[in-house]
Amino acid sequence: MRDNGLYKNLDSYIRNSRKEFENKLAEMVEIPSVSSDPEHQPDIMKCAEVASQYLRDLGAAAAPIKTPGNPVVFGSIVTGKDNPTVTIYNHLDVQPADPSEWNKAPFKFFKTGDRYEGRGTTDDKGPALTALMAVRYALDHQIPLNFKFIWELEEEIGSPNFDYFVRKNRKELKSDSFLVSDTIWISRTQPAVPYGLRGLQAFIFSLQTHAKDVHSGLVGGVARNPIGEMAQVISQCYDAKTGKVRIPGFYDDVLDATKAELASFVNSGFTTKGYQKAHELKSIRPNLKNEADVLRAFMAAPTFELHGITGGYSGPGVKTIVPYHAEAKISTRLVPNQDADKISRLVKDFVKKINPDVKVEAIQTLEPFSGDFTGPYADAARVAMKFAFGKDPAFTREGGSIGAVVTLQKHLKAPINFLGLSLPEHGYHAKNENYDWRQTSGGIKMFVKYFEEISKL
Repeated sequence: MRDNGLYKNLDSYIRNSRKEFENKLAEMVEIPSVSSDPEHQPDIMKCAEVASQYLRDLGAAAAPIKTPGNPVVFGSIVTGKDNPTVTIYNHLDVQPADPSEWNKAPFKFFKTGDRYEGRGTTDDKGPALTALMAVRYALDHQIPLNFKFIWELEEEIGSPNFDYFVRKNRKELKSDSFLVSDTIWISRTQPAVPYGLRGLQAFIFSLQTHAKDVHSGLVGGVARNPIGEMAQVISQCYDAKTGKVRIPGFYDDVLDATKAELASFVNSGFTTKGYQKAHELKSIRPNLKNEADVLRAFMAAPTFELHGITGGYSGPGVKTIVPYHAEAKISTRLVPNQDADKISRLVKDFVKKINPDVKVEAIQTLEPFSGDFTGPYADAARVAMKFAFGKDPAFTREGGSIGAVVTLQKHLKAPINFLGLSLPEHGYHAKNENYDWRQTSGGIKMFVKYFEEISKL
């Protein structure tokens, strides 16, 4: 049987590939491909060139494809015109990193035993290279699949030019299925396969009440205070203690998670205590009474979140002024069946009624995504996860957003499956980001098995 030959040397291949994987990850981590900072544009271009060379070394036709923003690295390997095609999506841009917050320099690669440290190790350079190593094994052992790679460099800023890339290259991107490796397990001890993502609608609220900061001894009690008024508006939008959104119509289209879905979420190995430890949360909202409540809150419920307020004096001591301007950065996370445009209208109309002087600007939109957790691709994911990690995976939803996934679904209409490898303790978007060899070695094995399973479909 082909199975015997396919897997006979897999463990030794993984062991022998470790040094190469670590060298490639080190090279990628030390390219600070921060997409949100224009000063890192040369690093973005360097990252695209290095990544393209990795794909060419694999035998792919690969190059950075221009967009109005950052390029997208695209590669293709055709093993047979009648073979099915799987397209693997990852992103190579990273979040910013403040060195003062990290234990070590964020854009230097550090290896301690089986642990790899540095910005981008788990989000998403490590998983991308893990998949790359698996594809090479699949090619060497003649799994009958064609492979395409999409490595994006704008995911961390909402994929503003990914729609352009897909529309311009629709013919070349045609695929039988897509594989995304940019998601997180709930627990190291329990593999997880997400099948849904929350969407996002972000806003800037701004209010200017006079021309300049003024002396509170002269105008206090007369002048309007924009920060106070902004706080009042936000407090009417949602209950900060429970997270309950007070905007009429906000919940109208929400499809609640079913009992079966919640049971699967709970079976992910999740514990509230472990969740708090991983994310360094001293406490959580008092209305969340058990694991199911917490899981529903960040996987399957929409949110209204305040990210920051600016305005007034922020130096040492107290400067007795009435500020002239306030700005609040807000986002709403959306769940399947909610429409971002509708939510934007509801927020704008509600704020206008409370305080018509507050300007509301919608600045970023990502629609929610809902995939399948049954069917042949979900079955392939289940088999692959168990083969590599020894347990059937829990099927979950992700609380975050991946804009590229919605774009792929919209334009290319092929099944999209998530096989992520990141863990809560890996510091996704946080300080001291890390990845590890256990997830890498298991991930290579998982991907190889997944490729073999979908090649039969």
